[in-house]
Amino acid sequence: MAYLPVFLNLDNRACLVIGGSDTAASAIERLLQAGAQITVVAAELDDSLRQHVEQGRLRHRSGRFEPELLSEQTLVIAATTDPAHNRWVAEHAMRRNILVSVLDNPELGNVILRDEGGNYQPNSSRARPRRQAPGEVYLVGAGPGDVDLLTLRALRLLQQADTVLYDRLISPAVLELINPAAERIYVGKVRGYHSLPQPEINALLIRLAREGRRVCRLKGGDPFIFGRGGEELEALAEQGITFEVVPGVTAASGCAAYGGIPLTHRDYAQSCTFVTGHPKSGDIELDWERFARPDQTVVFYMGLHTLPVLTRKLCEHGAPEDLPAALVEKGTTKEQRVLTGTLANLAQLAEHHQVKAPALIIVGKVVTLRQRLAWFEARAAAGTPASLLRQAG
Repeated sequence: MAYLPVFLNLDNRACLVIGGSDTAASAIERLLQAGAQITVVAAELDDSLRQHVEQGRLRHRSGRFEPELLSEQTLVIAATTDPAHNRWVAEHAMRRNILVSVLDNPELGNVILRDEGGNYQPNSSRARPRRQAPGEVYLVGAGPGDVDLLTLRALRLLQQADTVLYDRLISPAVLELINPAAERIYVGKVRGYHSLPQPEINALLIRLAREGRRVCRLKGGDPFIFGRGGEELEALAEQGITFEVVPGVTAASGCAAYGGIPLTHRDYAQSCTFVTGHPKSGDIELDWERFARPDQTVVFYMGLHTLPVLTRKLCEHGAPEDLPAALVEKGTTKEQRVLTGTLANLAQLAEHHQVKAPALIIVGKVVTLRQRLAWFEARAAAGTPASLLRQAG
């Protein structure tokens, strides 16, 4: 079943919770944070719920659920320890077109809640029925961070997936769009530590597909630009696994656009080159003479750790020390930060401002245009709400 991710305004709205256990308490805490007016129906209450009742934060009705309690409710949560009773609650609520969530069996309701860790109920370890048809793998680019930069095709596949393997840089907002019934497996990497080595990721994709699952391999940016997507597809192709590739907005394009830095410009740069500052071998002996040539833009991915070496090598091979350069930290997100300088001082700026990954390095005269084209920060400074910023972006 595909679900539409939505946010409910429950401020001062009537909500009914059936059950007084710690499971119900967890859901009630989130309702209280949303400003809901809560009535709990239960013979006994968890200690934390009794405190809320004593403080007047919610109402308690002793006994069992009765259908007349549904009157004027916006949301109902069935959270008893009796599966049959939860089903009965859900059936009555849905007959009246009331939103209802069944915590121990979400398929019975029409709303699925997330737990405090941001995961959907039930826990992803719960067994799920498998399709009999052969499985397939979707290699999907999630873009650089802003959820609105996700493609429509990517969204559809996230909604249809049985299992999603996702990387470290996938934003929480994108993760919220995943099919709530799908299993989510984190396979992220940071420098010096991989939660799952690449060969094991390849083997996992193959195994899941052979189990008949629709597997979404979700990667930040574009999966074919420094994303190891080609390596994973080679493994799938060798095993005869069906796959599809969905391109995403790569970090260079997204971060430069939100940073107000055109990658090409007729007056400043007639070409643009993407380079990894963290090659597989660990050796950064690149074609420095080519990257130091004028009238181009060079973008370094994953180069924050080696930034002093990158800037020094460019200067040693002919690039002027006063060549404009920029760092874009957490580009396209509300935490975006852009530092501009030159090859001579960019590494010092990064250290002084304690720039953290993910960060993109842009080198070239186009960086000078940022002063006039920094639209994203200008709108934020003007107090434009984040939701409108995303729509406008």
